[in-house]
Amino acid sequence: MLAVLRSLLDLVLPATCAGCGAAETSWCLACARSLRGPARRTAPDPCPPELPPTWAVTTYAGAVRAAVVAHKEHGVLALASPLGAALALSVRAAVGALGGGWARGGVLLVPAPSRAAAVRDRGRDPTRDLAVRAARSLRDAGLPADVVPALRMARSVRDQAGLGGLDRAANLAGAVRLTRVRPDRWRAATVLLVDDVVTTGATLAECAVVLRSAGVPVAGAAVVAATARDHPSGRSGLSSERDRD
Repeated sequence: MLAVLRSLLDLVLPATCAGCGAAETSWCLACARSLRGPARRTAPDPCPPELPPTWAVTTYAGAVRAAVVAHKEHGVLALASPLGAALALSVRAAVGALGGGWARGGVLLVPAPSRAAAVRDRGRDPTRDLAVRAARSLRDAGLPADVVPALRMARSVRDQAGLGGLDRAANLAGAVRLTRVRPDRWRAATVLLVDDVVTTGATLAECAVVLRSAGVPVAGAAVVAATARDHPSGRSGLSSERDRD
């Protein structure tokens, strides 16, 4: 119901760009350039050893940060399309770099799970929404992709905002559980974890551990943006294809 009400408000209220505040659009052409890519390998510093190879389109800052927050926290549903398209770019880059092309079983996108309380408050799961948009964008391009919401939070966890890498890992330890597995489908596909942002890598690392423990071959991860805050040098979280995560 909350999602429906927000959609109706989007239609009747004057739109302003989530990135720069420009009038009459929720996402202007100037800000849209920040999501064009190309997607590149990224890694936090320090990097959790369980974190799979991860790709991001851009750094989590400026207009992109504002757009992600507006979509996730303020229910600006119009941003699901450009953010989902950016996530699709990361998925394509991941598949291309991991080798072997598009497997005969296609690509299965597994969204990082959201806290149950957050989903209730928002009236939707923003990460899953972006995954669905990304898969649709890939299928429209003739590339087989589907979303499998195979993970859930088995217990209450703290909001991750403001937590460092070690605290995030401790907060998530044992909290992520598998909901369903079809071994035949997993084996025939390229499995990628997806999220909107990678910060310390704790969430994606925990998700990868849970899936791999169940025999699911996680090939990598794809996100819209990567934060640079964990890099002591202050450099961007994005690296060249030859750098290691």
